[in-house]
Amino acid sequence: MAIQTQQAFSGFIASDPQLSETDSGDARLYMKVGKEHYRQEDDGSFTQLETTFHHLVAFKAAAEQGHLRLAKGDKIIAEGYVREYRYRDASGQAVEGEEFVARRIGHDLARTRYEVDRSARRTTEREAVGFESPEPRSVTQPATVSM
Repeated sequence: MAIQTQQAFSGFIASDPQLSETDSGDARLYMKVGKEHYRQEDDGSFTQLETTFHHLVAFKAAAEQGHLRLAKGDKIIAEGYVREYRYRDASGQAVEGEEFVARRIGHDLARTRYEVDRSARRTTEREAVGFESPEPRSVTQPATVSM
């Protein structure tokens, strides 16, 4: 089976993350993100180029968890896709752009220092323990009903 891949974005959060709701009631997280660019010189050194800024959105659980755990200035990595959008603003002007839709988002391990909480999480059916043999049960015959 082929490895499924998506687009990725790495950079930093440039604005305070804003949590809102979609028309259908799902959580929506919006933030402006920055991407630093560098050029490698012939001598092996790097020259920093102009930083670019982009829109990033996440929905549902990624939005809720992102709002709880991410802040302006954090270095992040996001997995998802680029989506182009078009709409008319309140004055009737056409607005076009693109945004990165993050299906997964988190801190960049290479650029962030933190501790991981490995305490037990609430268990759900999806997090069930591996297969265990069932206990033997006695077999009972169904009761017969006479009419």
